[in-house]
Amino acid sequence: MKRMQDLAETKIIVTGFGGQGIILLGRIIGKAASLVDGNESTLVQSYGPESRGGACSAQVIISANPIHYPYVNQADILICMSQGGYKKYIVQLKEKGALIVDEDLVKPDPGDFDAYHVPATRMAEALGQKMMANIILIGFLTAVIPAVSVNAARETIRQSVPRGTEELNLAAFAKGYDHCLAVLKGREKKAAGHTGAIA
Repeated sequence: MKRMQDLAETKIIVTGFGGQGIILLGRIIGKAASLVDGNESTLVQSYGPESRGGACSAQVIISANPIHYPYVNQADILICMSQGGYKKYIVQLKEKGALIVDEDLVKPDPGDFDAYHVPATRMAEALGQKMMANIILIGFLTAVIPAVSVNAARETIRQSVPRGTEELNLAAFAKGYDHCLAVLKGREKKAAGHTGAIA
């Protein structure tokens, strides 16, 4: 399985509206990387004028080495759960970076990045809980990058969600992870098909 290239430092921006679990998404990724996997991580969170319904974002840096500056100027990965957040932060996604969007909420323009369109909200609704779209995106992200292990993500989710919802949230994580594996496998088959046709 081909995943995003290993980076000495992985910089992530997550953006959306208050109430979508944007900050929780960033916190789980950062905690999984540091407290379970043993790497360094930082989290910077930003809220709009209203905590619920207003714009918010989380910036996460994961590194094997000490992190001296916690703010992300150029992200390796941008995760968007709102069109407004996409428009604001797309300029901070580096060339050839990865853009992950909730496909029902964000319609990105073509650009010099690797775009992943995830039906996160629809998948969460199918599980009976729309608010778990962020956990589905954590699963997807974990399959894309090597910066966070599956076990670390699962353990941190278990510790971070309300008591009694652990198994449902872990099911959402698995949905997102498996969806990404299917997407990556499809891309590999497509690439192999093109290679075969050219050969």
